[in-house]
Amino acid sequence: MKTTTISPATALIYIMVTMSAVDRQMSDRELGKIGRIVQNLPPFEDFDPQRLIYVAEECGAILQEQDGLEAVFGLIKEALPDHLRETAYAMAVEIAIVDKTFNPEEARLLQLFREMLRIDKLVAAAIERGARARHMPV
Repeated sequence: MKTTTISPATALIYIMVTMSAVDRQMSDRELGKIGRIVQNLPPFEDFDPQRLIYVAEECGAILQEQDGLEAVFGLIKEALPDHLRETAYAMAVEIAIVDKTFNPEEARLLQLFREMLRIDKLVAAAIERGARARHMPV
C-alpha cells in the first residue's frame, strides 16, 4: 500500500470524501457541498479547485484497497495540523448532514473522526448542533 504525505487541504478533502463514501453512495448534494466548501473556505485558498475531482478519485482509490480506511486515516493524521482538527470535524459533519439522512455508518465514521482528531465531546456536540441548525428546513 502506497503512503505519501499529502497537503492539509488534501487531508480535508479526504475527510469529506470518506464521509460521503461511507454509505457507498456519493450523492449529488454531498459532492456539491464538497465543491462549495473547497471554493469558499480559507483552508483551500491555495488549492486549485480544478484538482478536486482528481483528489476525490485518489481518495476513493485508496479507500478501495485492503485496509484503505486505515491508510486514509494515516495520511490525514500525518498531514493535518492541530489548528485544523476542529475544522476537519466540522467539514465531516457538514457532509454527513447535507443530504438530510443520517445512517449508522455515518454515525460510526463521525465517532472514528472524533477519536482520530481528538475532538472534545462538548466541541463535537456544538459543531454537530450548528450543522443541524444550518440545515433545518424552513
